[in-house]
Amino acid sequence: MAFYRKKPNKKHGAEEEHRLILPREDEVVGLVSAALGASKFMVLCSDKNQRICSIPGRLKRKFWIKEGDLVIVKPWVVQGNEKGDIVWRYSIIDREGLKQRGFEIPE
Repeated sequence: MAFYRKKPNKKHGAEEEHRLILPREDEVVGLVSAALGASKFMVLCSDKNQRICSIPGRLKRKFWIKEGDLVIVKPWVVQGNEKGDIVWRYSIIDREGLKQRGFEIPE
């Protein structure tokens, strides 16, 4: 007779710790202002540039982005002031955490 260990139930177990992902030195915080189609978005970035940003193929199915979402943008090496890649989408809870840490959030 085999004894099986019960897996912890996430619904009734302890709360998981929520980690806030911060932008790196070469990344900026941006606010999605428009969806352009074909996984491209117009993003108003914290460095006062408006960029056409796309979601890289490895991340297309990982998160859904809509207008008004707060994202991390990695500007391209070439045409960095005009284009970039979206590498992370923040939840509503994370917006306050970014403000408390002193990050400028475009309105």
